[in-house]
Amino acid sequence: MTIGVGVIGFGWMGQVHTRSYLRVPQHYSDAPPVELVAVADDVPGRASAAAARYGFGAARLDWRDLLDDSRIHAVSITLPNFLHREVGSAFAAAGKHIWIEKPVGLRADDAGAIAGAGQVAVGQVAVGFNYRNAPAVEKARELLARHRIGNVTHARFRLLSDYAAHPEAALSWRFERERGGNGVLGDLGSHGVDLIRYLLGEIDAVVADTAIFLPTRPRPAAATAGHERGSGEPGPVENDDWLGALLRLTSGARVTLEASRVAVAEQNNYGFEIHGTTGALFWDFRRMGELGVSIGPSYQDESVRTVFAGPRDGEFGSFQPGAGIPMSYDDLKVIEAYRFLRSIADGRPHGATLDDAIRSAEALDAMERSVASGGWVHLR
Repeated sequence: MTIGVGVIGFGWMGQVHTRSYLRVPQHYSDAPPVELVAVADDVPGRASAAAARYGFGAARLDWRDLLDDSRIHAVSITLPNFLHREVGSAFAAAGKHIWIEKPVGLRADDAGAIAGAGQVAVGQVAVGFNYRNAPAVEKARELLARHRIGNVTHARFRLLSDYAAHPEAALSWRFERERGGNGVLGDLGSHGVDLIRYLLGEIDAVVADTAIFLPTRPRPAAATAGHERGSGEPGPVENDDWLGALLRLTSGARVTLEASRVAVAEQNNYGFEIHGTTGALFWDFRRMGELGVSIGPSYQDESVRTVFAGPRDGEFGSFQPGAGIPMSYDDLKVIEAYRFLRSIADGRPHGATLDDAIRSAEALDAMERSVASGGWVHLR
């Protein structure tokens, strides 16, 4: 069966999803074939340009035009956060399979609403938690499952970036509470929570602090597509630039999570350090194929060796023949696309699901409640 695909929203992430669909058959011989049926974007000219460049059969200004198209079996939703609930619920109710970007709305209720809308016409829903797809991360998960570092005692997860560090970055929707949600919590913190759950298990309770370090930004002169400079009157930043949290896991392990969008000198510094009773693991997204591993009998003065992800780790073998050859961010999205298509073909989920998005959002909502109360908040 050929899976007909629509893409809703054609900014940078819409392009990434589209390229991923096109690349899947280059890496996976068992992937279901895909047809790019239609693309929708409300910026005049953007959808038609996408159709001409990537081969979509149709270009539309209104995403609603794709709802009743029987040729479309699955959609990618790569719109701003505040549109996720409306658009996702509509396509879920229409029985379409959905690949949607994190954090899936502004609150856990938004992701839950999409799940509720799809209860009658159940389709597969994949969520864009791409960092869990890195083969070195999957190798770390395998080592943890085998208790190679003993019982996990504590860990640190970091997602530090400078994409909003310039004080003249335009006051786009990302900085508004109504459209951008809780700021860095949903943008980067959601990835951190997903990695914590994927590697270490469920979260029992959280205590958190947040801050807005750049309280005003200039308004944009026109619609923004990225992180352009603003030139208009200053306006207030309504959501958080920084998050710091301490998490208690149901296993008893303790985890610290820090995320920042205004960290000068940090370009996509994402990673983790996981400590156990007999060893430790270290991963840095900027050296994506490397995993630091410390395993030995001495407890003290143990060295750390670098292990390169190889063909037996995760999906590495579908991209490169030998360890030490780098993979890219876009490769992680190709893996995500393949697992989404496999989910449709198999009728069961492969990869991050809507339930993962709900659990991540519940943890972030709990962090916001912790900031308001100044104390620990238990998750449901």
